[in-house]
Amino acid sequence: MVASADGLATQAGLTVMARGGNAVDAAIATNAAIAVTAPHLCGMGGDLFALVHVPGDEPTALDASGRAGSGADAGRLRDEGRVEMPFRHDVRTVTIPGCVDGWVALHQRFGRLSLDEVLAPATALAEGGFPASPLLVGSLAMLDDDAAEQLGELAAQAVWPGALVRRPGVARTLRVIAEGGRAAFYEGSFGEGLKALGPGYFTDADLTRRQAEWVEPLALDVWGHRLWTLPPASQGYLTLSAAWIAQELPVPPDPDDPRWAHLLIEAAIAAGHDRPEVLHDRADGTALLAADRLLPRRESISADSTSKERGHLPTANGDTTYLCAVDDDRMAVSLIQSNAAGFGSWLVEPGSGINLHNRGLGFSLEEGHPAEYGPGRRPPHTLCPLLVTTEHGALTATVGTMGGDGQPQILLQLLTRMLLNDQHPALAVASGRWVLRGEASGFDTWTSPGGPGVLVEGHASSEWDAGLVARGHDVARAMPFDSAFGHAHTIVVQADGTLAAAADPRARIGSAAGG
Repeated sequence: MVASADGLATQAGLTVMARGGNAVDAAIATNAAIAVTAPHLCGMGGDLFALVHVPGDEPTALDASGRAGSGADAGRLRDEGRVEMPFRHDVRTVTIPGCVDGWVALHQRFGRLSLDEVLAPATALAEGGFPASPLLVGSLAMLDDDAAEQLGELAAQAVWPGALVRRPGVARTLRVIAEGGRAAFYEGSFGEGLKALGPGYFTDADLTRRQAEWVEPLALDVWGHRLWTLPPASQGYLTLSAAWIAQELPVPPDPDDPRWAHLLIEAAIAAGHDRPEVLHDRADGTALLAADRLLPRRESISADSTSKERGHLPTANGDTTYLCAVDDDRMAVSLIQSNAAGFGSWLVEPGSGINLHNRGLGFSLEEGHPAEYGPGRRPPHTLCPLLVTTEHGALTATVGTMGGDGQPQILLQLLTRMLLNDQHPALAVASGRWVLRGEASGFDTWTSPGGPGVLVEGHASSEWDAGLVARGHDVARAMPFDSAFGHAHTIVVQADGTLAAAADPRARIGSAAGG
């Protein structure tokens, strides 16, 4: 089975499986296809994290997040009067995109088919064209004039949902990667274009250095299962921390009960309120999960009142894509790939037409901060894929979501519904959610002066609002099935050994399918 935010991408993964590929081949094919069809969410100009489960082994974790260029200079930005990283239209917020290095690393270690076969469905979509999705069209409409000019090839074609879009530069780049691997991409015309966008910022040595790194995953036992995620600079530790805190709270069996939402909100806040101070690329993930660190946070939670004041809600959100694949042998891949905010930095490598992420927005400009912007540093990352196994190592589920700072909160709700409340994955994924939000974007939950507010999805329980307000939460309602609440997908191994899967209806054109 494959699940993703785009039905064409899901079919690309299944096609590769049908040709003899395994779950890793399928995941790369799915990611490459959605990089073609959904550049507002992801692409070769962004970063990648993945977890791979091979039966009989512990999961392996790949951090394919890019580093800042050798020209990164926090002092210069401070001298310009900046107190936070540029958000868009500035190459200094672009770190070296790690996606392609991630594909190559995954393929070299686990792939069964040739890279050319794996990338062929995506190449065909880029050359032959694909119908523009409603979300792509809507995202293009939100660009300013400079960004619309940068992304002119897309903007000229994706003028209405269903309009045919071709991306010849992306097709050429996929062929280059298939033939020449990572060097042909980073040290070829794409790398030259990247250097030209910021003279002196990226060097040849920066682009020669591999961005993908196999790392030790984090794991924690919760609700009779073992949860696995990426270590820092991923914020994945927050998912595990919040679930560990929640498992000993009196979470009711009925998710419509406002106490269900309240206790999970409090668990998420207890786990994450200090994220800006502790999350950076040198942080000790195991120490962040230590019981003596988390137990006082759990003990501070009240079933009757909230522990923190809430601020106002934002007007924007980040964009990412999550996908997962499980094959007949029960190899599983949980993969997340992102441009950070929609279309990323709104800068484009001109030779390929590939838009570049703005993941550098996670850096701090505070002098001496552990996540201070600097050469070769990886920024704190919102991306946090998840694998669930039994305590003995058998695969239970792959799960992940887009959603900026809200990813661990969305995953906490899905885990609670599936592992504690025993809900079918389709019901768990489709049910209404809450997310914590800051005042300006989906990336400022923990830094807004007023603290996070609670945004409740339109079709969530009607009982939540009054119950949360009575406990001191600042609550606002959003529309039903709003993308601000993520695009979550999951594949679950059921008790009889068969697979069940769900793609998020909030993605509009997502699908979960098997072959």
